[in-house]
Amino acid sequence: MAASLAEPRSAPNARSIAAKVVERVLVDEAYVAAALDAELKRHPQLEPRERALATELSYGTMRTEPALRARLYAHAPRGVSDERVLAQLLVAAYQILLLERVPAFAAVDAAVTGVKRERGPRVAGFANAVLRKLARTGEKLTTAQALRESVPDWLWQSLRSAVGEEEALALVSADAYTGLRPRLGTELPAWLTELPAGRVVTSARLVRGEGDPRQKPGYAEGAFTVQEEGAQAIGLALGATPGESVLDACAGRGQKSTLIAERLGAGRLVACDLYPEKLAALEGEAQRLQLPAIETRGVDWCVGHGGLSAEFDRVLVDAPCSGTGTLRRRPEILRRLGPTDPARLAALSESILRSAASRAKAGGAVLFAVCSVLREECEDVAARVADVLEPAPLHGLELASGKTSLRLLPGAHGTDGYFMASFRRR
Repeated sequence: MAASLAEPRSAPNARSIAAKVVERVLVDEAYVAAALDAELKRHPQLEPRERALATELSYGTMRTEPALRARLYAHAPRGVSDERVLAQLLVAAYQILLLERVPAFAAVDAAVTGVKRERGPRVAGFANAVLRKLARTGEKLTTAQALRESVPDWLWQSLRSAVGEEEALALVSADAYTGLRPRLGTELPAWLTELPAGRVVTSARLVRGEGDPRQKPGYAEGAFTVQEEGAQAIGLALGATPGESVLDACAGRGQKSTLIAERLGAGRLVACDLYPEKLAALEGEAQRLQLPAIETRGVDWCVGHGGLSAEFDRVLVDAPCSGTGTLRRRPEILRRLGPTDPARLAALSESILRSAASRAKAGGAVLFAVCSVLREECEDVAARVADVLEPAPLHGLELASGKTSLRLLPGAHGTDGYFMASFRRR
């Protein structure tokens, strides 16, 4: 048997991992966070510095992908149909155009080596020519410029109209902490107590650039949960108190459900979702946090009530939405969201809100929340349910004192973008 002439695979590094993540987003419509997490878990030997660079390159490239692609295609007029090659070119372009500390030749050489390994010398020659032409232009982009170019015009105008230009830019920027929620009544590891507190939820702890918090001391023992500070604020704003009966209508994997469970004590909590796999994850999370078992039900609120009676003291409806408040963590949304989606999702969330709110007893509290900042998904939905729900004061947040609705924004509050509105069932 003839010896293989294939070039041996080199050890993974930040650039190769980022290219793989970008390829997964382009080809499989994967989430950046999930794809990056999977790649980093596959290579636990990677140094912290390389892990941090892989994270920056993955998120930075996807946040600015349209701006990068436009400049690459100026030197490749026919485009690039091979997504594996395109991913390498985009990661290199991000370094060339936006990272001052990375020499252009290093970005070019890494991409060309990757393309040669995957697609051979002829395609590598094409990649080399395109990237060297790009580097020779000497063009540099500011982060603000690249981000602005990468947001579709219809969405940029909607964001500006809802929150103003400064907050719109903050929503798509890279400056974001990871939020941690210490479990009530537990002894916390020293490293966790030393972290800065949240601005909206002072019990929250904020971390950035220290790897996966789930690998830290205390996580396996249930001392804390990874949960964005604004999401914690929503759970607190429901105002659940010990002994009450609470419905979490769109529980997902249960971060807000477990926050509520910690505060209910002997009360009743029912967590519902359309997807059984999410409810299974919720049950596992409750076990890790050493909480009593949470009652779960699979419910499609658009077609029924899952056999639940109208007896709940409080109902949380964290409704499906466009996710525009989470753009800095989920840049892939920019690729998937179309001009008609916000209206469609607003109609869906209104339907779910009406159905789930009907399970509150007369005079019971209902909290509507979305991780969007677009008016048609926020204030407009809240206004349309006035026939069945009456505005009522928000609970549990000093920031919300005396208010019936609240926006959280990255610039003003340091959180992702959220809208919440409090009601009482008529």
